Amino acid sequence: MKALVIGATGATGKELVEQLLDNNDYTSVSIFVRRSIGKPHSKLTEHVVNFSEVNQFEDLIKGDVFFSCLGTTLKVAGSKENQWKIDFDIPAAFATAARKNDVKSFVLVSSYGASAKSNVFYSKMKGKLEDFIADLNFEQYLVFRPGPLIRQNTDRWGEKISVKLFKVLNAIGLFKNLKPISTPFLAEKLLIAPKKLPIGTTILELNAILNLDK
Repeated sequence: MKALVIGATGATGKELVEQLLDNNDYTSVSIFVRRSIGKPHSKLTEHVVNFSEVNQFEDLIKGDVFFSCLGTTLKVAGSKENQWKIDFDIPAAFATAARKNDVKSFVLVSSYGASAKSNVFYSKMKGKLEDFIADLNFEQYLVFRPGPLIRQNTDRWGEKISVKLFKVLNAIGLFKNLKPISTPFLAEKLLIAPKKLPIGTTILELNAILNLDK
């Protein structure tokens, strides 16, 4: 299989690319990045592109499985408008091109609580993206909704605090639907999902992610 990845420089995407390169089921991995990651590998093709002009390179978005791991925080984006461009507009444009080029499987890293009807900006944005891609009618559409992620060497203090808090709460039986998982673990589940799950749409909440392939 040929894998396509956006968000390859983020915590989850970086782990996913490493695992894809080591996995024999995937014969090639194409990543779309703003800047070169400087990682030579016989299976890896790196496309340095302007994410605002997907239509200019849409002919490169061809393969078997598209993994969308792109996302940012409001703090990093600087405004809700910029976060929407990164978390919604760019993945939506790539998904549209992938569908046009007959990519069969689309795997989206979304978020716990995603819903187009949510009153929370982030959750509403993620939900609207899920719905937009669903309307493209991929042969296989897999949506992952993890809770807090454990990122190695993260500099996000809020994230560190929330992960520690949920670990404590989980230990006494509370908020188990928000159990933190590591990015390598999530990447492993993303990688195997297209082969393990049926065609059609599958939404994986935390428990389904934890039990995938068990």
